[in-house]
Amino acid sequence: MREIIPIFIFTLLPFILQAEDGHSFWLRANNTAPVEVICPKKSATLRIAEQELRQGWQGKANEKITLIVKNDNSLKNDGFRLAKNRIQANTDRGILYGVYEMLRRQQTGQPIDEEVCNPSYQRRILNHWDNLDGTIERGYAGHSIFWRKGADAFVVTESYKRLWQEYARANASIGINGTVLNNVNASPSILTADYLQRTKAIADVLRPYGITTYLSINFASPQVIGELKTADPLDPDVVNWWKEKVKEIYSLIPDFGGFLVKANSEGQPGPQDFGRTHADGANMLADALAPFGGIVMWRAFVYNPSDEDRAKQAYSEFMPLDGQFRDNVIIQVKNGPIDFQPREPFSPLFGAMKKTAVMPELQITQEYLGQSVHLVFLATMWEEFLKSDTYRFGKGSTVARCTDGSIFSQKYTAIAGVANIGSDVNWCGHHFAQANWYAFGRLAWNNSLLSEQIADEWIKLTFSDNSREGEIAVENSIYSPDWQVNFLQPVKQMMLNSREAAVNYMMPLGLHHIFAADHHYGPGPWWAPEGVRKDWTPPYYHQADTNGIGFDRTASGSNAVNQYHEPLRSLFSDPKTCPDIYLLWFHHLSWNHIVKSGRTLWNEMCYRYDMGVQQVREFQQIWDEVESYVDEERFVHVQSKLRDQAINAQVWKDACLLYFQQFSKLPIPGDIERPVNNLKDILSKDRKRKNQ
Repeated sequence: MREIIPIFIFTLLPFILQAEDGHSFWLRANNTAPVEVICPKKSATLRIAEQELRQGWQGKANEKITLIVKNDNSLKNDGFRLAKNRIQANTDRGILYGVYEMLRRQQTGQPIDEEVCNPSYQRRILNHWDNLDGTIERGYAGHSIFWRKGADAFVVTESYKRLWQEYARANASIGINGTVLNNVNASPSILTADYLQRTKAIADVLRPYGITTYLSINFASPQVIGELKTADPLDPDVVNWWKEKVKEIYSLIPDFGGFLVKANSEGQPGPQDFGRTHADGANMLADALAPFGGIVMWRAFVYNPSDEDRAKQAYSEFMPLDGQFRDNVIIQVKNGPIDFQPREPFSPLFGAMKKTAVMPELQITQEYLGQSVHLVFLATMWEEFLKSDTYRFGKGSTVARCTDGSIFSQKYTAIAGVANIGSDVNWCGHHFAQANWYAFGRLAWNNSLLSEQIADEWIKLTFSDNSREGEIAVENSIYSPDWQVNFLQPVKQMMLNSREAAVNYMMPLGLHHIFAADHHYGPGPWWAPEGVRKDWTPPYYHQADTNGIGFDRTASGSNAVNQYHEPLRSLFSDPKTCPDIYLLWFHHLSWNHIVKSGRTLWNEMCYRYDMGVQQVREFQQIWDEVESYVDEERFVHVQSKLRDQAINAQVWKDACLLYFQQFSKLPIPGDIERPVNNLKDILSKDRKRKNQ
């Protein structure tokens, strides 16, 4: 535990800040006051709620706070009723979430009035892509906190229990109530006895914090570990094998949540291997889970090596199956139709499936957005996605309303985020990457929150106003005007601008998937080796030639636009009305095409790439100017990351403009900073990286 520096030291030395490693997430309240907590009901979860209030209270000293578990029809699921001296909920978990909300409001200076707070989604789940050997696919913050390899792989130590408890506490504090412990590219071994015993140990630690445990499963498990001749979902022996396996799991983990399944996707086995449909496979698992209240989250991320536009394939695959799934099956759909790109239009499956529950899948870990190096606040991306109007049932049929039960009557609602958490001390590899974990939880609880509010909260909870360290946070005035003007406002604006900056220096105007191979970090619009399927190469997506650039998804091209409802279909089909942010997603246009700014397409691309570089340099300047407000440990860490980001942004700009210039044959506008890298050198470094 960190030593608390006496308050009088802050009075004498206001600019000496306590070192901060980031491990406490936002739960770092100092200068607390005593509080009397009254809670008639007793449980492990309620004991945690009482403890959190006592150790984090920043209201008036010796106040009485009553925690009441009592049925209230205005409260849904784990919702709660918040008042100044009372928290009421239908469930113990609801009380815990109400406690964290009260503490959050105290620390941020928000008012605490009589208010009902209901979650947007019943199940708010992290998807960990952790492998059983302790590595993490698309993980950038160390190794798995759940799994490890070696002789002691199944030994449950006190240090692991403590880490799992800290993880559970952090998740509960932002309303997350479920976690999938292993990679969607699942090893069948996860269902063997030793791994299920370790899963039980993890679940036992997570349970008091209201966290339900789920597992990803491999569809071929009956063959691989069950020694059956087939995994055909309609085979009686296979059906029975899964029923017995589910019984075994629930005997160990009575509140087990269910399965996440990646099937017939990127080489993973599935029901189509046996001539069956996704519905056949999902329903077989759903039937095994139903008696215990479990669900199946069946991923829609499927695409085959065919001539059909990859952006169309999930819709083409699942729409004919609408209405054929059990009511405890939820189709888990990535926010966009390709793969967590810096910007995509929403997947057309949202709102289209009227008889099947659909849940969004967001990626918290920044696989395509600079990983743990770039500062990119993702709440703006997710807000853009959730507020996107599908128009399926008239104006206002947003993705949020099509998935949270507002429009469709569905037994379960859910949202998932691919976790960015690992064994690094600060959990996420970048101090600002914690903001994305925080933002996912907040939006999963309330999908109408604004990015600005989330950023404001996170900054206040994460960085102290060192001039006011000794004051208890009960009023908005706890944040001095100086701190708000010189730290809060510029840092918040940096966060809010960061995603757009990344889009600008990576792939503006609707460009997508032009990354270097495999690592998805740097630029690689040129990558197209012989023998690799076309839809794994960037030229498939950018289609650059001497005539222009972009993927034609209109009626004259792949007609992917037809999967969207009017008026979007017409809006996207016409380059004059298509939003600039999706222009090259839906259109292949001449280099001299005039865009909305009045510039040619080529010049606009040049300006956008340059703008992204300048924005990151501005972030560097902002951070340098707030040094006196941040402890040295975190300041130096973020400063170093921003330097790398600025270098990377320059490489992105230079690589893409010099590569595409080979097709456009046009000069880079004279008022834009010249490239400082040679394309030949960038290509050489990229080849060396792939060969390492």
